[in-house]
Amino acid sequence: MQFDRKDAKAWCKQHIQDYYEAPLTPITPDFRLDETGLRDNVEAYIDMGIPGLVVGGFLAEGWNMTTSEWRRYHEVMADAVAGRMDLWTIILESSPRRALEQMQFVESLGYTGAEIMNPAVQLKSDDEIFDYFKFLTDCTHLAVFLYRTYLAGNLFSHDVLRRLAQIDTVVGMKQGGLVYAETLKLRRDLPPDFIVSDPQEELFLQDLKYGSQVLWAEVTYILYGKKRHLMTSYIRKAKAGDWAGAEADWQALRPVANFWDDLVTWEGVYKTKTYAASFAIVKPWYEAIGLKAGPSLPTVHPTSPQRVEWLRERLSELGVC
Repeated sequence: MQFDRKDAKAWCKQHIQDYYEAPLTPITPDFRLDETGLRDNVEAYIDMGIPGLVVGGFLAEGWNMTTSEWRRYHEVMADAVAGRMDLWTIILESSPRRALEQMQFVESLGYTGAEIMNPAVQLKSDDEIFDYFKFLTDCTHLAVFLYRTYLAGNLFSHDVLRRLAQIDTVVGMKQGGLVYAETLKLRRDLPPDFIVSDPQEELFLQDLKYGSQVLWAEVTYILYGKKRHLMTSYIRKAKAGDWAGAEADWQALRPVANFWDDLVTWEGVYKTKTYAASFAIVKPWYEAIGLKAGPSLPTVHPTSPQRVEWLRERLSELGVC
């Protein structure tokens, strides 16, 4: 570990910056983990200058892997990254015992931390949720990012978040409640060393003005392809106080960002409260920008060849590829 338990918040506050990406998983035509493709993608992420990866979540299809696939995936990621960028996992388990087993496994591989979704079944009260995270953090030294999302069927209450933020190794939260006013409220109410990240890139420039430091565990920087330099530029200019220049770069990126929001965020997450409607269309987007993707794992339906061709034409028109 790069920090002691008592220093976890300070280390993360200093080092977690800009954008931590949650990449897709390349799959072979016979629905196996494409280890070569996974390693090739990691090299591409390093070339992109991504400071950290948060792996194994919904878009990565971690929810749909067998136990052995999940473990092998994390082994390959750790070996491929080889300490060249910060590396976190995502835990989607309602069982504290299974979640602990996963955390201890990735801790042995050298991961920095885990983003953990609020339990989707059984553990629903504030006390039960607090006990879930206290159990995990007492038994591992990993830093923990909370994942506050409706995909779990409920959201962390503000009261339990205040309690969880007092645990040394609970360092921050992905505020996936989809209400920006709530992001600002939580940032005001929770300790200043606790990171609150809103995962909506369209709000990130504005959010930088209100104390944000990272766009946590989403994938737009990767998907923006040949346009991703605009995101790097507006972040750099905003941090330097050049808000007019940052705004110009942010505006230039909007056609691509709006296409992403309409195609994936709105049609998928906002309307269905799942990512299942998004996997199949994001895979060919990945391949259009030169990354390895392959099919989605069953039983997610593949995108039709006609729609893939339409997507490639739109991305070319937008200058993404």
